[in-house]
Amino acid sequence: MPTAARLVVAILLAALGWILSELIRPLMPDGTDFGSFNYINALLGVFVGWVTMGSRAGRGTVPGINNVLTGVMVLFFWGFAVHSSYSMFSLAMKNRYGGPLEAFTSIFLIASEFAVKIATAPVIVTAVVGAVVAGLLTEVAAKHWR
Repeated sequence: MPTAARLVVAILLAALGWILSELIRPLMPDGTDFGSFNYINALLGVFVGWVTMGSRAGRGTVPGINNVLTGVMVLFFWGFAVHSSYSMFSLAMKNRYGGPLEAFTSIFLIASEFAVKIATAPVIVTAVVGAVVAGLLTEVAAKHWR
């Protein structure tokens, strides 16, 4: 059921996904073709916010902050899954793998490499602060617009 809290958290996580994408870009190797990197992460933010976080809004301030901290972790998970799968698929089209199992396991290796590259203080602090702000605003929306 659509609620104001779902809309607010979806918009806020989309914005946070975009901001985090901008922080991640300089951490990647020179010449990396990002294509629609920011748009994909913002769309993932909308999806995670609406489906995962919006249904659990309105339970109080601390649960609201915990809810969106969980949502940011889910956003990172889906971001790693989508972008590492895309990288694996690109490499698979260049015949870099010996078989489907090797290609599938490389998704996890690529995701772990991405995680190590982006595990910097600015990215982590921005994710945590953005989650706290999004949690508070979502709870305000859930309280005032039922």
